Amino acid sequence: MARRNRKYAVPGAAQGMQTFKADVMRREGYTVDPNHPDDVKYEVAKELGIPLQPGNNGGLTTESAGHIGGKIGGSMVREMIRLAQEQLAEKGQS
Repeated sequence: MARRNRKYAVPGAAQGMQTFKADVMRREGYTVDPNHPDDVKYEVAKELGIPLQPGNNGGLTTESAGHIGGKIGGSMVREMIRLAQEQLAEKGQS
């Protein structure tokens, strides 16, 4: 899978998002290399029984790739919602 060239709405957010991904996936129980947080996708794929390998994965179905990304992205979204709810609750108490 080639890494996509993501464009974030906030300039400079890319590094923060990579750090966030690493933190979330570490809390989910995965081994994450802080220098290569995207590599957690291989561990997720292995857990899901999907044969993801570094390099060309042309034989991988879109559904399989979606399962990997969904597991990672879903975890990140759940954590973002939890953080937002926490901030709203704190704001309501002040």
